[in-house]
Amino acid sequence: MDYDIIIIGAGPAGYVAAIRAGQLGLKTALIEKNEVGGMCLNWGCIPTKALIESAKLYDRIKSSKEMGIDGIDPEALNFNWVNAKKRAGKVVKKLTGGVGFLLKKNGVDVIQGEAKINSANSVSVGNRSIQAKNIIIATGSYPEQVGIPIPEDKLIQIEQLLYLESIPQKIVLFGHGPISLELAQFFKMIDRDVWLISKTDDILPGIDSQLKDFILKKVKSQGVKLLTATEIKQTPDHRLDVDGEIIDFDLALNCSWRKAIVPENSMDLGLTAEGYIQVDENLQTSTPGIYATGDVNGLSYLAHVASAQGSFAVNHIKGIRSHMDIRNYPINIYTYPEIAQIGLTEQEIKDKGLEIRIGEFPMTANGKALSEGSAEGFVRILSEKKFGEVLGVQIAAHNATDLIAEAAAYLSVEATVYDVARTIHAHPTISEVFLEAGMDAADQAIHK
Repeated sequence: MDYDIIIIGAGPAGYVAAIRAGQLGLKTALIEKNEVGGMCLNWGCIPTKALIESAKLYDRIKSSKEMGIDGIDPEALNFNWVNAKKRAGKVVKKLTGGVGFLLKKNGVDVIQGEAKINSANSVSVGNRSIQAKNIIIATGSYPEQVGIPIPEDKLIQIEQLLYLESIPQKIVLFGHGPISLELAQFFKMIDRDVWLISKTDDILPGIDSQLKDFILKKVKSQGVKLLTATEIKQTPDHRLDVDGEIIDFDLALNCSWRKAIVPENSMDLGLTAEGYIQVDENLQTSTPGIYATGDVNGLSYLAHVASAQGSFAVNHIKGIRSHMDIRNYPINIYTYPEIAQIGLTEQEIKDKGLEIRIGEFPMTANGKALSEGSAEGFVRILSEKKFGEVLGVQIAAHNATDLIAEAAAYLSVEATVYDVARTIHAHPTISEVFLEAGMDAADQAIHK
């Protein structure tokens, strides 16, 4: 055999699996047809979040007078797209360079090209045939087609966003899911006219209704026009007719839900009805020795879950056994304010027939949030009433995606609300909302 493991795809699932395999002394090949880092590092998670942070700062500067800052001329204030894009590119370059260094450090052979799986132990890249004891498919996902006749010069994919020389005024986003709301807010914060058109009422699948209602209300209040479409047509003058509402637009961005990228011309991999590669509890496909991790298996669309799956699969190959519960991995959405959740939603707990207790605390009663001028949001701790075990947590706050890590720790050790209420939190900090929400569920919050 040429290798112990061949990994196809160098996104968060693939490159993490490769580094882990190298650490365990496994001879590893990592095949990537585009750039190491995949969608997340190159045109997804990282650059879009860098752009969003630029937009957040720009938006906050508009209210600088309220923070006691004079001398800023609102008329002269302008969002510099070229410089914001340049900054995002620097962040990407630093991170992808770091990944490349780690792959080399751990002895991973990186092979450029498109892979074809010939058998359980054979992969070809171009005219080259490579043998391995195990194969991990980590090819990720890509937004499905919009399916609407839009002029080619007006419709772009997300990866093309960073190549735009400028951002036009009137922007339409098609699709649903976290990235659609994140980018809708981004464009609105930099003073563009924004429409988000979804073919489904459920814009954020799997998110607790409280969080969903909170952020959708916020997005609408910012001026983003949310439309649920049953019929979308193009008018003779190249505008959009969305159930009778005519939209004049300059640019359309495809933010549709992503579909699995399955290696073409490969052996039968056992696909689900939705087109994902079906796996068992060990992330192994119907072919022994072939694993599928990350977006391609349809279990999650989150980069950190993909990375965890990559490590899990390599550990399983090496004989290191463990259990992976995807419900205990946080869902982070980088809206403004951010929202995050982990564990079960309120409806899921009720569907299980469990008696639920909810501890809740608003950011408006938190001293640090008020001091920072970022007091929108709340934390909710959902627990089982009899013993108080924490079953789920939802957060809306400007740094919710960081705060949720504390909740992950609680779920990982099956903590109760009494444990949360006994955990000392420094004052003044945003994290004190956990203490208060825990006390609210266990007995009574002090500051509520």
